Amino acid sequence: MNGVHAGSGAGPEPGTGRPATETALAGPETAPAGPGGPSADGVIPGAGPSGTPGARPTVKLREAGPDDPPRYAPEWLQLREPADASARAHDLLDPLRIRLANMPGKSGVVIHDLGCGTGSMGRWLAPRLDGAQHWILHDRDPYLLHFAAVASPHSAADGSRVTVETRRGDVARLTPDALKGASLVTASALLDVLTREELDTLVAACAGAGAPALLTLSVAGRVELTPPHPLDQEIVQAFNEHQRRDGLLGPDSVTAAAEAFSEHGATVRLHPSAWRLGPEQAALTEQWLRGWVGAAVEQRPELRADAEAYLADRLAACAAGELRVTVHHTDLLALCRPVDGAS
Repeated sequence: MNGVHAGSGAGPEPGTGRPATETALAGPETAPAGPGGPSADGVIPGAGPSGTPGARPTVKLREAGPDDPPRYAPEWLQLREPADASARAHDLLDPLRIRLANMPGKSGVVIHDLGCGTGSMGRWLAPRLDGAQHWILHDRDPYLLHFAAVASPHSAADGSRVTVETRRGDVARLTPDALKGASLVTASALLDVLTREELDTLVAACAGAGAPALLTLSVAGRVELTPPHPLDQEIVQAFNEHQRRDGLLGPDSVTAAAEAFSEHGATVRLHPSAWRLGPEQAALTEQWLRGWVGAAVEQRPELRADAEAYLADRLAACAAGELRVTVHHTDLLALCRPVDGAS
């Protein structure tokens, strides 16, 4: 989700308009914080709940109204960008490069980035692919689209030119026509904030356009913390339940996506892409912890008292450089059948 939704804890949101799936792991949204900065309790908007009952969300995954636009704080997306870049599965790039190289009659590739957020996917992927590239950035938030376009890379791995255009819209309503001519469809932290219907729409659009899809950093439902704590697994379970609220796929998204792409005749490859957070990522770990625990408490209010003490302990360990966290994600590459006789 990099531009359309805020996930993974933080992320896309693509065509759906959900800011970059940086939202997935981050949990529910926080109370308003003022332009470009943390709120009074130190939580970045879009990174997690503020803990204030009745606080108005700053991030919306779906349209609310013209006066209540989606907004993922660029600070959160920027904070998670290095961890995202380190986690993404490089092993999926070789089969993708082979596919792109075998596309006939193309002087360059056209890449649709769904839920682009601040554009972190483009900054990671464009310099790893050869040849001229034209990126079409989809997000529902015009502010993030502007940010992504301004910060986009200008050259590919071999020095070829990279160009960018932006499209504001909802990824959940993409059609094959919208992706016509696409060489690749990509997104980050998006799948887990889709419903089954939205996923099927996305998969059908990719398959109908004959475009491969590289969909990264979908939550896998597993978190490991060191040192361990007796409440760890209960928080994990409550968070996973929160991820599945309102029909969202949450930790089931990758399995569902793999099945859906396979039903359309695509070859699907999966690869783990975990965040591995230590003392060097303390700022990210702090924000992630607040959102993760906050989402668990929102799902199971009876956990509040124990969770508050748990969070205090975990934040203290984080500040002391003693906490290690592995947040498991999965990357998916779907090589859809080409259309129009392409090979």
